[in-house]
Amino acid sequence: MSKAPLAISDIKPLIDDYLRRHHPDICRHWFHEITVSSVVGGCVSLRVPERVHRQYLQRSCMAAFTEAAQAATGKLVAVKFVGDADEMPTRSPSQLGVTQAPSELDEQLTLSPDYTFDSFVVGPGNRLVHAAAIAVGSNPGRAYNPLFIHGGVGLGKTHVLQSICRVILRQRPQSRIGYVSCQSFSEIFMACVKAGRMQDFRHRFRNLDMLVVDDIHFLSKREQSQEEFFHTFNSLYQAGKQIVLSSDASPNDIPDLEERLVSRFNCGLVARMDRPCYETRVAILKSKAALVGAQIPEEICSYIAARIDTNIRELEGCLTKVRCFALANDRTIDLDLAKEALADDSLGLSSSAQPSIQTIAEAVTRYYDIRLSDLLSKRRHKSISVPRQMCMWLARKHTRYSLEEIGGYFGGRDHTTVLHAVRSIGQRKDLDPDIANAVNRIECVFARPSSR
Repeated sequence: MSKAPLAISDIKPLIDDYLRRHHPDICRHWFHEITVSSVVGGCVSLRVPERVHRQYLQRSCMAAFTEAAQAATGKLVAVKFVGDADEMPTRSPSQLGVTQAPSELDEQLTLSPDYTFDSFVVGPGNRLVHAAAIAVGSNPGRAYNPLFIHGGVGLGKTHVLQSICRVILRQRPQSRIGYVSCQSFSEIFMACVKAGRMQDFRHRFRNLDMLVVDDIHFLSKREQSQEEFFHTFNSLYQAGKQIVLSSDASPNDIPDLEERLVSRFNCGLVARMDRPCYETRVAILKSKAALVGAQIPEEICSYIAARIDTNIRELEGCLTKVRCFALANDRTIDLDLAKEALADDSLGLSSSAQPSIQTIAEAVTRYYDIRLSDLLSKRRHKSISVPRQMCMWLARKHTRYSLEEIGGYFGGRDHTTVLHAVRSIGQRKDLDPDIANAVNRIECVFARPSSR
């Protein structure tokens, strides 16, 4: 008896299940929005409403979805990602009631579907940047212009830039947006100079509603590019068009940048992004896990957040490593697995001989038999506050971190709290034998060369 043909409604659940089992790294929470619109001529058409999502799927997921569709149907089918407009009957603009042109996104850098304001975790180190970006997205050209965002590598600057692009494309579909890296801007400029097509270049960049440039610090020492960017900036600014820039350094700290550009970059809002505090790092890890539909216990997020205090990319890298390690070994994700997966990483270690705050914190938690998440929490019970003060005292003694940096690590506490802890332990260790003994034993643990 022949097998009944597969209904269209049954195909998508089978595709989803296959992807979760065989390609968990590409899965995203919004995959449930994808529907099978048709199966015609050996091609499975998958409707993806949002353009940015379609681009991500076409760029990064075509092979995996094709494999999944073939497994689901049992046939050698192809996959096509389509939008709503691709399936509408051909009519004139007047018949369709079109009153404005579709959005234009001149993107040398591709927008990521993961980078939205909804997925951006706000903390003390990025609150101003987030508020300014929301304002720009709501009122481009008027709220803050230019908006200049600066901060270290991997702190989320690109996330903010792309979130602004996404919200404007959604709310103002007629907008013309140019989103490029500074490197691309310079390369396009030089190519147009050599080809004698500067009119094309100027038309491309000076007729935008918003120009977004990532890593603008790469203008350093590029005199010709600086000259052209100066005129592009002036043209857009005088027309009331929005300009958003990101950099690893503030305008005043970019070397070999013309003073007139420094002045223009400073004329709007210059906002700095700082390293995320412990609570923000935990929230970021939870957000990243939810984005890919991963079930990660909170204690693992706390463990990774305590080990990594540098940037978001390293946090995400650790999370990915834990997930891949669990998948490769067919094991459940738990704290023991996370420790095993990250055991060979030199996480939290300084390049110098001095111990890291992470090393000190781990030694203290082992000595007092408490959880690292409690140590970094807001709890004030004596069983937690004394070990926390011990950590701060040891960090001040054995590292070069400032009071503010130490406080930021331990739950975002201010420098006065750290100063109080340092003075308290410093006085008590001379009067209390238990405190003195604890100091000696803990220092022996992280001072041993073989301890790591």
